Amino acid sequence: MKNIIIVLILSTVISCQSKDHGQQNQITIPKITVLDTDFSKGRLTLEHDINLQDLEHFHGHLCDGLVQGFLGIKAGMYVLYPNGIIDRTNTRIVSKSSPCLTDAAIYLTGGRYQYNSFYVDNTITNGFYIMQRIDNLKTVKIQMNLGVKPPEIDIMGAKAIKGTLSSCDLEILKALENQFAQHLLNTDSKTNFTVTELTNFKWNPLVKHDYTKTDILNKNKSICN
Repeated sequence: MKNIIIVLILSTVISCQSKDHGQQNQITIPKITVLDTDFSKGRLTLEHDINLQDLEHFHGHLCDGLVQGFLGIKAGMYVLYPNGIIDRTNTRIVSKSSPCLTDAAIYLTGGRYQYNSFYVDNTITNGFYIMQRIDNLKTVKIQMNLGVKPPEIDIMGAKAIKGTLSSCDLEILKALENQFAQHLLNTDSKTNFTVTELTNFKWNPLVKHDYTKTDILNKNKSICN
């Protein structure tokens, strides 16, 4: 597959939508190579690439959580699959409930709740994903290193979830998240994420399905004037 270039521009307000990508700060879009079956009843022979833009189209927009999820899974897969190719028929994942993180988890790993290869658990400590190979049960936890994420994002994000952030402050939060996303894309993942192998991990699917979808709470908020 030809190399694809994604362009993000830093400004006072940086849009998180693809159409607002500018013509500065060019970044190579990260990609993950996956292995799938070649048709509905097929053999495990189809090797192809998934990139960040593919995930963006699935999720609906580009944001810092989506970048975090993509790069975190990419870091974890190299521990589970040293050849760098993630077998989507042999991988299951536990995610925290963020809409961005959960979408990245199911899209990139092939995990699905109905097939017992995905569930959500907000009690994961010091991490946001737990990934496991089904064949040998090798398991890793993925966490973001302390100090990587600007604290203002979570502070303002909590207010946005409560509905107490003004329209103009939402634009500021959007800009902060996009600056952070660009930082993650521009820096070495080894400095941003830690992948830890877990022993004796128990796969224990949870049935809770009433998490708040936080990325739609402000969809009817007025425009900042």
